[in-house]
Amino acid sequence: MNDVKCEPVKSGVGGWLLVLCLLLLVWQPVSFGLLASNVIDDLATRGLTLALGLLVRVLVTAFGIAAGLALLNLKPGAVTMAMVSLGLTAATDIVIYTTPLFPNDRPPGATPVHVIASLAYSGIWMWYLVRSKRVRQTFS
Repeated sequence: MNDVKCEPVKSGVGGWLLVLCLLLLVWQPVSFGLLASNVIDDLATRGLTLALGLLVRVLVTAFGIAAGLALLNLKPGAVTMAMVSLGLTAATDIVIYTTPLFPNDRPPGATPVHVIASLAYSGIWMWYLVRSKRVRQTFS
């Protein structure tokens, strides 16, 4: 009788999607702040390479904040932006963990664990963004 078309209701940002937004908007900047505060005294001895490393981290963190805001504000392309942010974060982490660019106090043998954890973190969130019904409904 009725030719009413039912469209999926946009569910908004909640659940795990909200957790990801909070990680991008709060955890990533706090994590960077802690890292920067620990290495800032080494700028005088490590010079330009450490300064460039910090600059890259600032840019990656800023991009993550932008991705988090785009997700919260339901902007088109936000999911892609978040995936790029996660990829940049993983790539930056791997460079930091596998090169002497940043001073560290990791015990011997801990670097592979940090690399795997960073790849798993980004990979799991990327998988979520691709597979989640909430994400599909929210950004379709």
